[in-house]
Formats: sequence, structure tokens, C-alpha cells
Amino acid sequence: MSLDHLHPMLVHFPISLVIFGFLADIAVIIYKKELWLSKAGFYLLITGTIAALFTLLSGALFTSEMSGEAGEVRETHELLAWITVILLVIASVFQVLMNMRKTDSKNLRFISLCLYGLGALAVGFTGFYGGTLVYNYMMPL
Repeated sequence: MSLDHLHPMLVHFPISLVIFGFLADIAVIIYKKELWLSKAGFYLLITGTIAALFTLLSGALFTSEMSGEAGEVRETHELLAWITVILLVIASVFQVLMNMRKTDSKNLRFISLCLYGLGALAVGFTGFYGGTLVYNYMMPL
């Protein structure tokens, strides 16, 4: 049994979980006092981080090497995936610590939101390069 298709099956989870979680955190700022949005953003960050980690590992372990221009795009995609996972892990740890200490500082919330936003941007760029790799190099017309 081949595990080549595991990575393409997993890639959609971190993209959707992280981006929707970040949007939930933005909605908390807009709608103030909506506790369920804050909790949703937190749990989506945690599950999105776990999904991103598994997705990165599946890509690193179960996808084939490429050469030439496709190899360069793949390397960029993989580098962005590592950056994404690192940002999401930092954002997750930061939010877990804030929740454990019950910290409600505006400055810490701003830092947390910035980390989450950077993770959301990074997952978007990673997905863009992954899509470019698939549609431009693996599925030529």
C-alpha cells in the first residue's frame, strides 16, 4: 500500500482550520465579549497546528523528490511549511500559557493575534506554492 496520497489528503485541514481560527479571533475584536468565538479561535489554532505538523511530516516522508524548476518550487514549499509549523507551534504555546495563567493583557493578546496572523499568512503562502507545484508541474496540460 502506497502512502503517496496521504499528503494531498491532509493539506486542506491546516489551511482551513488556521485561517478560520484566525478569522474567529478577529471577530472577537469586532464583536467584543463573544467568548465562544475566542474559544473557537483557540481550539482551531491547536487543531490546525497539529494538522500542520502531520501534513508537514506526510509531505517530508511520503512525497517524491523533484528536480529542476519543480524541485525549486518544492523546496520553497517545504521551507514555508517548516516556517508555518514553527509559527503555529509558537502561537499555540503562547496561547496555552496565556490561558493557563489566565492572563488578559491587551499587549499579550495583540502579540498572540500577530503570531496567529503570521501563521495564517504562512499557511496561505505554503498552500499557494503547493498548489503551484501540483497544477504547474504535476498535472501539466
